[in-house]
Amino acid sequence: MSRGRADGIPKKRLVTSVLVLVIICGLLYLYSKKNGSSGLEYGSKIRKFGSTYLGADEDVDESPPKLGEDEEDGVILKSIPVCDDRHSELIPCLDRNLIYETRLKLDLSVMEHYERHCPVPERRYNCLIPPPPGYKIPIKWPKSRDEVWKANIPHTHLATEKSDQKWMVVKGEKIGFPGGGTHFHYGADKYIASMANMLNFPNNILNNGGSLRTVLDVGCGVASFGGYLLSSDIIAMSLAPNDVHQNQIQFALERGIPAYLGVLGTKRLPYPSRSFELAHCSRCRIDWLQRDGILLLELDRVLRPGGYFAYSSPEAYAQDEEDLKIWKAMSALVERMCWKIASKRNQTVIWVKPLTNDCYMERPPGTQPPLCRSDDDPDAVYNVKMEACITPYSEQNHRARGSGLAPWPARLTTPPPRLGDFGYSSDIFEKDMEVWQQRVENYWNLLSPKISSDTIRNVMDMKANLGSFAGALRNKDVWVMNVVPEDGPNTLKIIYDRGLIGSVHNWCEAYSTYPRTYDLLHAWTVFSDIERKECSGVDLLIEMDRILRPKGFIIVRDKRKVVEFINKYMKALHWEAVATADAEGGSELDDDVVFIIQKKIWRTSESFRNVE
Repeated sequence: MSRGRADGIPKKRLVTSVLVLVIICGLLYLYSKKNGSSGLEYGSKIRKFGSTYLGADEDVDESPPKLGEDEEDGVILKSIPVCDDRHSELIPCLDRNLIYETRLKLDLSVMEHYERHCPVPERRYNCLIPPPPGYKIPIKWPKSRDEVWKANIPHTHLATEKSDQKWMVVKGEKIGFPGGGTHFHYGADKYIASMANMLNFPNNILNNGGSLRTVLDVGCGVASFGGYLLSSDIIAMSLAPNDVHQNQIQFALERGIPAYLGVLGTKRLPYPSRSFELAHCSRCRIDWLQRDGILLLELDRVLRPGGYFAYSSPEAYAQDEEDLKIWKAMSALVERMCWKIASKRNQTVIWVKPLTNDCYMERPPGTQPPLCRSDDDPDAVYNVKMEACITPYSEQNHRARGSGLAPWPARLTTPPPRLGDFGYSSDIFEKDMEVWQQRVENYWNLLSPKISSDTIRNVMDMKANLGSFAGALRNKDVWVMNVVPEDGPNTLKIIYDRGLIGSVHNWCEAYSTYPRTYDLLHAWTVFSDIERKECSGVDLLIEMDRILRPKGFIIVRDKRKVVEFINKYMKALHWEAVATADAEGGSELDDDVVFIIQKKIWRTSESFRNVE
């Protein structure tokens, strides 16, 4: 018996040891599964890729263990990690975690925390943004104006918080948009018609025969105002920050409505002077009197001669003492800015900006706000601080008593007066339109096996020049965000003068939009441009993947070496080639290539588990 007990003790110890080892291994396995697909967190010192820009030495590669590296037809395929699911809505330059972790000292009272603060390269998430669990291909326009899939933007708090204002309602697997807003519970369409009636526009149509085309809607909510303007041939830049009502711009873009993440804070909006015929604020919760009226003066900068500011707010009818105080101060400010009331009804007042400099010149000496310095460039907007001053018109605008723009749609193809600022002739403008018309026709011929008339809605031209790519899409049911590089000719004012919209941006940084917001990206020599800046081509690929919707398309028009570079990352990005063709149209060299790509739809294992 004693021998039997002695033999049993080692066996029990062995079994216990094996069980402990199995449990430890199991826990390690589960931990690795949970964290193995995560991208690098902020503060990581190791970059995933040895090549920082297209001209870098491809032999240098300090990659960690890869998801899979293959070789097909002599092309080495790189691998890119997938971000953790909690980053499915990451906006790198508007990321609150970055602000907290880097301890940026920002003035919250002037909204600096809602402005762009981009991570330095070594602190970027260099990983692919996963879609949320249950993600579906977005509903097509125009149906999308009124409903989206709840799984794509799983945030329903606005439906509860704004239920009395009819912003949005949850309907099973969908979120519906009845067209309401904080000030227009009865519907944006009726509100828009009432504004047109206040201005005595024909047939209560706000576009006023095509003379009112571009609108800036600040504090736009879910952009129903901008969405309902589209049927009147008016295009609005719907603007809102990533604030307590976060996801409002994401909802707007998911609906197929033009929108941009931005704030009236300390820096100029990324739009040139004299870009909009109308600015609109419907209970947008902005203190227009702060800092000597600097925010109202920024609106003045971007309004055209004779442009309107529609302000719907309790202060407009001043029923209590506090509202009356604000109304008196605001009225005094806009009077000193030479604005006049065009119409006032109930809670809405519409001011109009002067057509000339006459009123500015007649103000008593020392009147505040002052005129801006003569050397101030009102079109310089990238990372430029706002100033509390009035932007006077050029001598040409003063004499013309207005912008001199044709009504829409003739405006799109009529050479605008500001062409002369770049030394461009009407012939150059018309030739540019012809070239891009041919190019777009070629693009659509290459895309035709993959698309139907409603496949593409949200389009971004990453280097828009004069906006002729967007102009060539006039007869398609799309809208285009025209992006102009921050370091080139600021042709964005030509784009706005054509009745189109866009923004200034530096593609060495992430764009101010949510993930999965565009159906088509057009990249004309964008990679060659960032190579000259020695920025990361891989970072640009990851950023393009971030903002592109699953099943969306990319059109690259660039040098052959750029296409070869992109090909090395196609598999890792879950992209597939649709077509490759020699570039035709224009004066490009023989080395230029058109490369069309489609993004596949994919999910992480965590997404699959949540769906099940």
